Amino acid sequence: MQGKIIKGIAGFYYVHVPGSGVYECKPKGIFRKEKIKPLVGDNVELELLDARDKTGNITEVMDRKNELVRPAVANVDQALVIFAADKPKPNFNLLDRFLITMEQRQVETVICFNKHDLVPEEEAQKLRAIYEPCGYQVLTASAKEGRGLEDIRQALQGKTTTVAGPSGVGKSSLINLVSPEADMETGGLSEKIGRGRHTTRHSQLLYIEEGTYIVDTPGFSSLYLTGMEQEELRHYFREFEAYGQRCRFQGCSHTHEPDCGVKAALAEGKVSSMRYENYVMLYEELKNVRKY
Repeated sequence: MQGKIIKGIAGFYYVHVPGSGVYECKPKGIFRKEKIKPLVGDNVELELLDARDKTGNITEVMDRKNELVRPAVANVDQALVIFAADKPKPNFNLLDRFLITMEQRQVETVICFNKHDLVPEEEAQKLRAIYEPCGYQVLTASAKEGRGLEDIRQALQGKTTTVAGPSGVGKSSLINLVSPEADMETGGLSEKIGRGRHTTRHSQLLYIEEGTYIVDTPGFSSLYLTGMEQEELRHYFREFEAYGQRCRFQGCSHTHEPDCGVKAALAEGKVSSMRYENYVMLYEELKNVRKY
């Protein structure tokens, strides 16, 4: 029997098997011996112990397509990052940090600005104009008015998507509207795990429909760029690639060098000044990280 881990708590793993429901499983001892730790999102083989109680053992973890550290999840196809168009105003530096983190891990990101009802259409267009030229899909939605939900559903279809965003942007409201059926298949899970085993909030997969899952993650208010030298940063700003080929110097940092193609594009309005300012700020931050 094959399924996907949708939650892990205190050594127990809850495996969703399409058409059959959720099974409470323990991993075989060989995993500990080989230091393999199953993750939420893992596709696994399991052997059934009790069909009525829906318990089993995980016998094999399939090869992973990728693995994220925060949140700890495997086999993600894309990220959906949700910010508010207003109240709170978008923190573009935080958004760019998230985009860079996903670019590092080669995970495609869809950007969604919720609370569209709080800003005029002109303002929403300005938000799109920052990120669409960089090659990102940008959605606008209003959980309050139920707008933009179909676009989000289409973006999620057939994929495992990690949904992230700061607190207060209406992420939970949007998820609940987009996926009211998410608890249908996993409804028995809350009864199964209601044994005082967990107090902290864990990442978990919500089953939407065949082949479609979302990873509900806790909100974040800060992100530190890790495992990166300042020279690498330019590779994670997609819009720099075309203009970087026009730089006089190979390996141009696009900060202080003369005859820089990116700075020329910035002067011509082809590169967002806000994105470029964030780049310079993050470049300086990485430069000043103490090397131990």
